[in-house]
Amino acid sequence: MSGKRVTSQDVAKAAGVSRTTVSMVLNNVKSVQISDETRQLVIKTADDLGYVPNAAAQALASQRSQTIGLVMARQSHHIIADAFLNMILDGMLRSVHKHGLRLMIEIVEPKHQQETYMHLARSKHIDGLILAGVRQDDEGIDTLIREGIPVVLIGSLPESKICTVDVDNRAAAYMATAHLIHLGHKQVACITNASLEFAAPAQRLEGYRQALASAGLPYDERLVRCGDYDIQSGYWQMNSLLESGVAFRAVFVASDVVALGAISALQERGLSVPRDVAVVGFDDVPMTRFMNPPLTTINVPAQQMTELACETLISQISSGDLSPRRLVMPTELVVRESCGAKPESMSRKSNPTS
Repeated sequence: MSGKRVTSQDVAKAAGVSRTTVSMVLNNVKSVQISDETRQLVIKTADDLGYVPNAAAQALASQRSQTIGLVMARQSHHIIADAFLNMILDGMLRSVHKHGLRLMIEIVEPKHQQETYMHLARSKHIDGLILAGVRQDDEGIDTLIREGIPVVLIGSLPESKICTVDVDNRAAAYMATAHLIHLGHKQVACITNASLEFAAPAQRLEGYRQALASAGLPYDERLVRCGDYDIQSGYWQMNSLLESGVAFRAVFVASDVVALGAISALQERGLSVPRDVAVVGFDDVPMTRFMNPPLTTINVPAQQMTELACETLISQISSGDLSPRRLVMPTELVVRESCGAKPESMSRKSNPTS
């Protein structure tokens, strides 16, 4: 049958069963009584012949589109600049291809999420949604819950009623800040990864504050700035800190991409990292080990998070169980030269909670 697409009729003929039986077996229809022996025969015959289901016919039989939607609620220039989101996207593509699914990507400007969610869900173009980068005031999520749409959030929201996959941002930020304090720094600044309208930046700022409090150090809002996911914001906010006149000798930057801009601003002014200012980032994106100096950072297992989010969503779609779950992945402090400690001197892991 070389050069010709193998059809379900070909499988039926070779197995000696009806085409309907082949369809029921290959679409895993359990409501029809088919013996295990027949099921195994059909599956083996299909494999031997190299049968690949027609996507449109498969979707019609299962009443599913075989497509997952990924909605990234960011401005378009943030998607390009944010290396962590690129890691999420890479992990998503790997996961959906492994399951023979397709991925539909929507980039949504802030405050336009709700109509995008509902258009995707009601148009039947997707079987479920994975959300990334949502704001704390995202009202569209409640609509998805009411509509019974399978949905998983990469991230977390206060009192969320959907499945979430995230890291403990507070604990990780605490670990990063405590490391700088452990090295002897008493004046530690902070540049968040984004506006506090988003959950992760607010949680990371809280972890920073808790680390200061645990060490008996005062929280000084003059040493805090908000980044905006990109290199430029790190550059601008570091310059703002330097121009404020408030002394600091270390800075926790809650994003590696933002940290790159912050280090550039320091070096432009003739300041040495870590001799003059120690820096710790967050995410452990691939470029961090090649920065000058290599960046101490919090490792976030982006690919594992994405795979877990996909597996959770697929389970929701197949089972219909949309019960909320909070899945928390571990993080690790990766010590490199930017903080002034020897890389081999310290490695700490967070303890994930759920």
